[in-house]
Amino acid sequence: MDKFFVGIDLGSTNIKAALYRGETLSRAAFCSRPVEYFKDGSKVEFDSDAVINTMLEMLRELGGKAPPGSVCTVTLTGQAESLILLDKNLKPLRRAISWMDERSTAECNELAQKFGAEEIYRTTGQKAVIPTWPATKIINLARTEPECFAKTAFFVLLKDYVAYRLSGILKAEKSIATLSFYFDIYNGCYWEKMLDACGIRIEQLPPLAEPCTILGRIDPALDLGAAYSQAQVNIGTMDHFAGMIGSGNISPGTISESCGTVMAMAAMLRLPLSGKETAALHYGHLPGTMVLLPVAESGGICLEWFRNNFLPGFSFEQIETEIQKAPKNNNSLIFLPYLAGVNAPEFERNTCGLFFGLRADTGVFEMAKAVMEGVAFLLDKNLAEMRSAGLEFSQIVCTGGAAKSDLWSQIKADVCSCEVLIPEDSETACRGAAIIGAVSMGAFAGYEEAAKKCISIKKRFYPGEGSLYSVKKEGFNSLYNAMLKTICIMSGRNK
Repeated sequence: MDKFFVGIDLGSTNIKAALYRGETLSRAAFCSRPVEYFKDGSKVEFDSDAVINTMLEMLRELGGKAPPGSVCTVTLTGQAESLILLDKNLKPLRRAISWMDERSTAECNELAQKFGAEEIYRTTGQKAVIPTWPATKIINLARTEPECFAKTAFFVLLKDYVAYRLSGILKAEKSIATLSFYFDIYNGCYWEKMLDACGIRIEQLPPLAEPCTILGRIDPALDLGAAYSQAQVNIGTMDHFAGMIGSGNISPGTISESCGTVMAMAAMLRLPLSGKETAALHYGHLPGTMVLLPVAESGGICLEWFRNNFLPGFSFEQIETEIQKAPKNNNSLIFLPYLAGVNAPEFERNTCGLFFGLRADTGVFEMAKAVMEGVAFLLDKNLAEMRSAGLEFSQIVCTGGAAKSDLWSQIKADVCSCEVLIPEDSETACRGAAIIGAVSMGAFAGYEEAAKKCISIKKRFYPGEGSLYSVKKEGFNSLYNAMLKTICIMSGRNK
């Protein structure tokens, strides 16, 4: 009887689940469901129990495609920072707070002043204090919802809570804890000085667990069906790390880039570290590793913003087709993609978007191409930062919505002077989670063997001859500096 492995990606937009079969992990079934949010100004929340119920429905759907007792593992991956408050009976006290929530801006400023940038980076690996981090939201809740805060027995993150609901065991997985802002990535433990600043005790956080750890059997009371009668729950790792595994990036020398709403870049480092790391650093998902993971909020959201405002009704595929047909009237058109403000590698809160070089004959599809190029220039700036830390690489494995565009992939190859690879399976986080489960059960000798047998590349894009974008890249960087100076002038900070 074939063995099956399930990977679940607890994404921000959609929950995805896939069923993989046998020694090559061919995908046998896949399903996806959207996540519903409750938004009020800067607040973004969701119902954690609704997420659980949706996931259980998806597991039952996948289980119907596998024989009884054939599913070996269910492995989790997904978003890291979404926060859940539990009472003493491990029941949610309120709606979960999404990582996208920005209610804690004031608390960010306080923490930045309380802890120096050097101490923060050398403890958490993070380069900026932003509202994404759960620690900032915990401080805010203590002030704005004191009764709920007082009743909270455990502060947990989404993936850890889902793992608990599946297995009955509550642990905090370390790669996810990296993004809590109260975890010491170098010592692999909670950062007690930050816990004190948050006003919480270490007993209010789950015991820590290494990434890719098997927790135990799926709780039979969940009644998921006969396919799961022998299934183990693997706690997995965060989505970017699972995506690295699912695209074959399991050793130094390759960069993974995921460009959806945001753009994240990931590179594995072997311990000990060189001491020159400058990008955001994370606790590694494989033994003896750390991961550089700069995240730029202005990724695919830029093209989505442009389409919604200037090309409503057009699909991304139609936009790409029209770009290819558009006359090349304005090769000096440059777009700064800083629509979401804070971006790696600079972490400048006051950055903004900008078109430069508009003329009377500039067409809307030329502008759309400039948006694609601007995101590629931002990617290149982050890669340059990684190279300055001593990383050597010649390939970028691209995933996410932007990877569906051949044009955008070729632009990235040309701008970054790197070969761009597109994996056959676009759901690399789910595949990576399934590989983690399979390796943990001994189906493969290790991740290297799994990568050779289970991962294939669909397309390759090679950089064009010569420096196609060298002048434009120089103009982009010059405009960035001019934009920052202009913002200072407009705000009066230069006086």
